Amino acid sequence: MNIVECRDVTKTYQQGKVTVHALNGVSLDITQGGFTALYGPSGSGKTTLLNLIGGLDRPDSGMVRVNGDELGAMSQTKLAHMRLTKVGFIFQSYNLIPVLTALENVEFVMQLQGAPESERRPKARAILDEVGLEGMHNRKPSELSGGQQQRVAVARAIVADPVIVLADEPTANLDSKTGQGLLDMMQHLNQAKGVTFIFSTHDHMVMEYSRRLVRLKDGRVEADEVRETAAEVPA
Repeated sequence: MNIVECRDVTKTYQQGKVTVHALNGVSLDITQGGFTALYGPSGSGKTTLLNLIGGLDRPDSGMVRVNGDELGAMSQTKLAHMRLTKVGFIFQSYNLIPVLTALENVEFVMQLQGAPESERRPKARAILDEVGLEGMHNRKPSELSGGQQQRVAVARAIVADPVIVLADEPTANLDSKTGQGLLDMMQHLNQAKGVTFIFSTHDHMVMEYSRRLVRLKDGRVEADEVRETAAEVPA
């Protein structure tokens, strides 16, 4: 089953008097349960495509469908609800709320969904333990390392059982050992829970973990490789 379908998607931006063609007719299907890396040089369209799949932006033309819903046909209210209930986001800058504890940050999504504290508190505790943050529930982001903050971000992204998790350069601010630990954890979540992950990345280690590599260049899909297990990454 395809969890994401993109058909002839285009997106342009204005930078002063210059028109930037971020995406030029991208067509792409991503199956449920995938572990996919979008890679390529800076300006190739990776983050733009991720933002369109997450409903954070709209294409100029073409179609983006997530979990059977065509995003271009949805109102802003319905898009916001889709992002809240179906999509988890992981950003390279973590985007945690600094005045909240790790537990409160993870609970926040469920709170927005209207879940009672009696339901969200134990679920948030359990997911923090699962991502290796036992005993750190009451620490604020400033009291956590970069890797620990990113684990909180992963817990927040998956706690509400989204159909897809979008991760934009999730290892960019981490050393290689911490990044590998984070990828091990996300790979486990993918395999044990069937969580679909799509990464935008420059990091070869992320690509080594991915079972599908989609190379973008100048806003187009230049290469698309599907494999059963991790393998040597193309140059």
